[in-house]
Amino acid sequence: MLTEHAGLTHRGKRRKHNEDAWLAVPEVGLFVVCDGVGQRARGEVASDTAANAIADYIADGRRDILDELRTRAVWSDADTETLAMMVRNAIATASYFVHSIGEFEPSHRGMSTTASVLLHAGSHAVVGQVGDGRVYLYRNGDVTQLTEDHTLAQGQLRAGMISPEQARTSDLRNLITRSVGRKSYVKVDITPVQLLPGDRLLLCSDGLHRYFDHPSELLDLFTLPNHHAANSAIAFANERGGEDNITAVFVDFYRG
Repeated sequence: MLTEHAGLTHRGKRRKHNEDAWLAVPEVGLFVVCDGVGQRARGEVASDTAANAIADYIADGRRDILDELRTRAVWSDADTETLAMMVRNAIATASYFVHSIGEFEPSHRGMSTTASVLLHAGSHAVVGQVGDGRVYLYRNGDVTQLTEDHTLAQGQLRAGMISPEQARTSDLRNLITRSVGRKSYVKVDITPVQLLPGDRLLLCSDGLHRYFDHPSELLDLFTLPNHHAANSAIAFANERGGEDNITAVFVDFYRG
């Protein structure tokens, strides 16, 4: 499976600095979006450090394994777990690095970031998630949210304490319960994805998805070519107020 991608980040209309970071290493199938949490100390350092630590772990140290996985005639559950473990370990390594910088640099103490990570080998992929960034899948005219927010409001929704409508407007919807760098280790949610030709994935920060109540509202963006979609996503969020930094990375999959 081959890919084409386009990504864009913008500080929005209300923030003085952009604390989002994204990167793509398409030759190894890696795409990352990070968002410095809550304007904490040096959020831009946290997001940039985490994104690069994830890329270094996978692209520099796991390239041979990924190349071997792409040659598999038959894919096993163990192969999926290998991909998943790479993403878990990469994000855990990033959390250690970010936390350590904060321990040794008083001006950076307390910094942390979200992380949404896509890693694929051929038609098989995993999504790793920490925080309230999101990953969406567009397939055959439908949009599905693949990740779950790590926020207090989402926790209340999962526990049945509030309704989906209340969760969307809750004052707790932006309070992160899990982030990269807050501690030296972080729990990572993993979602396996079986890719099909024609699939498109969107990795984004909450500066974009806060303006959508339902995944279906993203359909207009997904029907645009990926480079136009990225520009339109930024413009859309800014038109709605641009209250936060905005990042959108679209990844298209097609048969090679």
